[in-house]
Amino acid sequence: MFALIKRLRFWATAPRIGPDMPLTHWTLYFPTLGSRLARRRLAHFGKGAEIRPHVYLVATDRISLGERVVLRPNTTLMAENAHISIGNGTLVGGNVHFYVANHRFDDPEVPIIDQGHYPARDIVVEEDAWIGANVTVLSGVRIGRHAVIAAGSVVTRDVPSFTVWAGVPARQIKTIGGEAND
Repeated sequence: MFALIKRLRFWATAPRIGPDMPLTHWTLYFPTLGSRLARRRLAHFGKGAEIRPHVYLVATDRISLGERVVLRPNTTLMAENAHISIGNGTLVGGNVHFYVANHRFDDPEVPIIDQGHYPARDIVVEEDAWIGANVTVLSGVRIGRHAVIAAGSVVTRDVPSFTVWAGVPARQIKTIGGEAND
C-alpha cells in the first residue's frame, strides 16, 4: 500500500508530463484541463499554447512555451539540467525530440552507460519557426526566427533566422526569400 501511495504522489507532483504519468496525462485529452496542468508545471505556458496527448516533457520547470505553440503527439522535450524555450507562433511537428544533454562516450575502457553525460546546454527556438515531423534538436542549439527545419533532420548546430535546413546532420539548403545554397 505504501508503494502505491508513493507512486501516486510522484505522478501528482513530479516535474514531468507524459503517458508514463497516468494521474495527469489524461488531462491532455481535454484542452482546458491540459492547459491548467501546463500552467502549473511549466516555467512558462503562453496564451493559446497546447500540449497534445502522448507528449513527453521532462523537467517541466525548465520548459517555456510561447503563445500559440502546439506540441504534437510523440514529441519529447528532455530539459534536465538546462532549459528549453520555444518562441511564439512556432510550429512543432509530431515526434520531434529536444535533448539538452548527451551521453559521454570518450573513454573506450569504460562502458558508455557508466560515463555519465556532457554538460547540458540550453535549447532556444525563436519565434515563428517551423520544425517538421521527426526532427531531433540537440544540446546547445539556437534556431532563429522564421527558420524552417525539414522533416527528419538532426539539428546539431545553430540555425540562422530566415533559413531552411535539412538532413542528417542538418545543413542550410536555402535562405527564405533567397536562392538555394547548392
